Amino acid sequence: MYVGLDEPVRECQYNQICTRNSLPMETLGHKKKKIPRRKWQVFPGRNRFYCNGRVMMARQTGVFYLTLVLIMVTSGLFFAFDCPFLASNLTPAIPVIGGVLFLFVLGMLFRASFSDPGVLPRATPDEAADLERQIDAANGPSGPGYRPPPRTREVVINGQTVKLKYCFTCKIFRPPRASHCSLCDNCVERFDHHCPWVGNCVGKRNYRFFYLFILSLSFLTVFIFAFVITHVILRSNRTGFLSALKDSPASVLEVLVCFFSVWSIVGLSGFHTYLISSNQTTNEDIKGSWSNKRAKDNYNPYSYGNILTNCSAALCGPLPPSLIDRRGFIQSDTPQPVSHSNGSSMYASTQLHTHMAASTPLLHSNPVMIGGGGPPFPGKSSLVVPCASLVPSQPSMPGLSCAGDMLTLRDPDTHCHHHHFASPEETPSPSGPMPLTLPCAAHMTHGGHIHPAQLYDPASQDSLHEDSVRGLVKLSSV
Repeated sequence: MYVGLDEPVRECQYNQICTRNSLPMETLGHKKKKIPRRKWQVFPGRNRFYCNGRVMMARQTGVFYLTLVLIMVTSGLFFAFDCPFLASNLTPAIPVIGGVLFLFVLGMLFRASFSDPGVLPRATPDEAADLERQIDAANGPSGPGYRPPPRTREVVINGQTVKLKYCFTCKIFRPPRASHCSLCDNCVERFDHHCPWVGNCVGKRNYRFFYLFILSLSFLTVFIFAFVITHVILRSNRTGFLSALKDSPASVLEVLVCFFSVWSIVGLSGFHTYLISSNQTTNEDIKGSWSNKRAKDNYNPYSYGNILTNCSAALCGPLPPSLIDRRGFIQSDTPQPVSHSNGSSMYASTQLHTHMAASTPLLHSNPVMIGGGGPPFPGKSSLVVPCASLVPSQPSMPGLSCAGDMLTLRDPDTHCHHHHFASPEETPSPSGPMPLTLPCAAHMTHGGHIHPAQLYDPASQDSLHEDSVRGLVKLSSV
């Protein structure tokens, strides 16, 4: 609970401190600190994280390792058995060019596989409830036999009407071009497709790396295939075809792997080149979202009308930041502003008394605020805590005394009165300076528990106001 004074307490006289049921200060400082958890550890989607959340992949990664093995084995055989002969008989630039292509392919593969494709964060319970209220208010009252309409919203983009669909898993209206991946169980911004060969979804944040990967892999495959055949032909002219195969058996395996893979890789690169030039996604092309067969006036509102501009926007535009903050810490007990009835604000927390006990040793294990919700007193506010939790080793404070059932902090020029307020409505109107009264634990508790009539917790009255603004975050981003 929040405890505050309107102005600093003036010097008083220290007389006596009650020490019944007091706890040593050492026990407060030796509490075990909880290790903060990162957001990737509680991520709701079907993803795997490595390197403390820096690497994000899909759960099914077996095909990705097959892709990695095929690239490394084929390239390794080429550098080990073909490049020495080609460098000595043709030019040393062949292994250099092959090495640059190989490193570029691996770099683009790892970047596309290990990065966030553009996952949209799911709505919090408060945001989902607020969105449900908005949907119910828009649909009107429902009676018997009432069938709710489909949850869609329409936005206009460059003169074209685009429907936003509601995701029942993420509890949000998906932005334009976003879709929910059933394998990763995430809504991905500008979703293209889920590629098992890279072990990740392909979306807004990694599409350029995926395209550069398949494009560079096409060049590498054609490069290896062409120079392996050149190697075999040069050896055949010297020693014969069979002798050439015996001298370089790895060339046969390389030719077979490149021959059967070059068609699919080159064809995939050509297809995505067409998509980039028209600023479409694979998902939109398969569904025919912008096909003229649907309507005569149906067109792609995302195209710039120029092939060069579309390619520049897809490959050279700024990379958007990740929205899920997977390496951020979970702030489960972060204080949030709570509105008070008197117009002021305070901070409430789910584990606030732990922080109060660590920072203020004069407080009891169950601190309460009395008189905090009423009208503010001029000059001072009443502060009530059990004096049993005061530590005898505290330095002397003038005017601090424990007389009977109350621990009173008072000014030397004023008389001390014992006040015990149950709520702000019972407080008398202040006509002078208010004393600072601290009740002893023996009179505040009954059987180890505080009497409910003596407590007033204003934070519980305003609990419904927490996170009142966060419900519109997702809709405002659309």
